[in-house]
Amino acid sequence: MPRACFTLQVRPDRLAEYRERHAAVWPEMLRALRDAGWRDYQLYLRDDGLLVGVVETDDLAAAQAAVDATDVSARWEASMAPFFVSGDGSGKSELPLVFDLDAQLTALG
Repeated sequence: MPRACFTLQVRPDRLAEYRERHAAVWPEMLRALRDAGWRDYQLYLRDDGLLVGVVETDDLAAAQAAVDATDVSARWEASMAPFFVSGDGSGKSELPLVFDLDAQLTALG
């Protein structure tokens, strides 16, 4: 199952509220992510605001475009924009994979 990893920077003064918002994401937003092809999606947040997202998806760009096309995503993103250092959440940066234990063990036979 293909995975993607990305980072964003959350404003350090908004960390507690960011965590609260993600403890109860809108059900309609959860369904939009699922329907757009986001699987096993997790976010990790460091105390300095570094946010790391990991998601299983066949194509991150296509899955992002599909969810972006929904009305609920526009509302969610607008409500979350003030939490990001970039001011709008546009600072998402995909991280390339450099090591995969299972793949290397499989290659060993």
